[in-house]
Amino acid sequence: MMAPRGPVLLGLWLLLMLLWGDQVSCEYGMVHALSEKGSAKGKDYCILFNSLWAPLPHNLGKASLLQLQNQTVSVLCSPSDVPEGGFTNTIPMVMRGNCTFYEKVRLAQINGARGLLIVSREKLVPPAGNRSQYEEIDIPVALLSYADMLDIGKSFGQSVKVAMYAPSEPVLDYNMVIIFIMAVGTVAVGGYWAGSRDVKKRYMKHKRDDGAEKHEDETVDVSPIMICVFVVMCCSMLVLLYYFYDNLVYGIIGIFCLAASVGLYSCLSPFVRRFPWGKCRVPNNNLPYFHKRPQVRMLLLALFCVAVSVVWVVFRNEDQWAWVLQDALGIAFCLYMLKTIRLPTFKGCTLLLLVLFVYDVFFVFITPYFTETGESIMVEVAAGPTDSATHEKLPMVLKVPRLNFSPLALCDRPFSLLGFGDILVPGTFSSSDLASGLNSLWDSRLISGFSRLAPALGFSFSDLLRFLHLLT
Repeated sequence: MMAPRGPVLLGLWLLLMLLWGDQVSCEYGMVHALSEKGSAKGKDYCILFNSLWAPLPHNLGKASLLQLQNQTVSVLCSPSDVPEGGFTNTIPMVMRGNCTFYEKVRLAQINGARGLLIVSREKLVPPAGNRSQYEEIDIPVALLSYADMLDIGKSFGQSVKVAMYAPSEPVLDYNMVIIFIMAVGTVAVGGYWAGSRDVKKRYMKHKRDDGAEKHEDETVDVSPIMICVFVVMCCSMLVLLYYFYDNLVYGIIGIFCLAASVGLYSCLSPFVRRFPWGKCRVPNNNLPYFHKRPQVRMLLLALFCVAVSVVWVVFRNEDQWAWVLQDALGIAFCLYMLKTIRLPTFKGCTLLLLVLFVYDVFFVFITPYFTETGESIMVEVAAGPTDSATHEKLPMVLKVPRLNFSPLALCDRPFSLLGFGDILVPGTFSSSDLASGLNSLWDSRLISGFSRLAPALGFSFSDLLRFLHLLT
């Protein structure tokens, strides 16, 4: 299988910077819906609330189960929107718009409501107010998505009881531990692989490999000019994705599949070459790639790698198991990039860090001043636009489903994510340092175990600090 080289490979690497952004946190909760007839099983839905209005209990057992009064035909902005009899001991559900959150919840409270659900067709935002308004209101108010409102009606009909609560977030998400192990393991293996291969290449450069078949594992040395050119291209691609996301996202998925297939092939080929069978070659021909007469075992490996990528493409939206394939392909791709991309000079390392710093600050903190929605271009592209017709996500992330009961699992964040950029940027520096260290150590015929592990230990410490920051 032919691997992309030079500009194409570096372009894919710099494209991963699209996912190098900050996360936004909100106050999430749940509304538990249950049929009054008791014939249907209850179901939880995501809500976004503001505890300054009124706090929600932390478990369902302490939450009041009240009748849901569907008033979505109105926006509850004036007394004329209040039905005859008011909202005594019920939770009204009204549409968002035409007036402030305070006006809605004040009318609901005056007319006997025990809570308020506001249905939003737009992106959910915490219902805000001022200090005096918070002091006046003592019933909880939360936003519910329009799609969830439709699902409640479809699943439970008109006679529904609901309870609003906000489960406490676990102190430690075990899925974050899994992501941490995957990230550190990828950097450690990729860095050691790159360093060891450079040493082998230096001391065995006159030896031929496997007869007529030569391994095409050449490195790509990144020059300062290449860094500048492709960062500009990456910025252009980010802006294009922001404006034409639905048109370009499938192209990005296709590029990921191609690069992941190459990475998986590169990772598995050293093991396949150890097999004692399948060494026969294809007959002489003039076909592209096949004219080199690859071994049958390597051809079957290439077909297997392509098949794995195709299976992921077909089932990429299956939340139960497709994330395993995506993580396997992503790790293989990262290992391949860490093995291939090299920063040979300190000047190149410094320039890369500088342009990435400017890139990150501009697209995360400055672009909100220029966008109509006030959202940063980086966050919008990485998370996927809320108004996207395809609802596709960029695949350049490691993802692990949440293993703890959490409202975030319902609120469009059922997975913990780590972008490839958070692995490849420090990993590239680590692999380059390790390669240089191993070369100097081999010169003295003295290899220190700590020197081999130092880059991985440094990345582990920095990544641990990052995870602890996200937890606080």
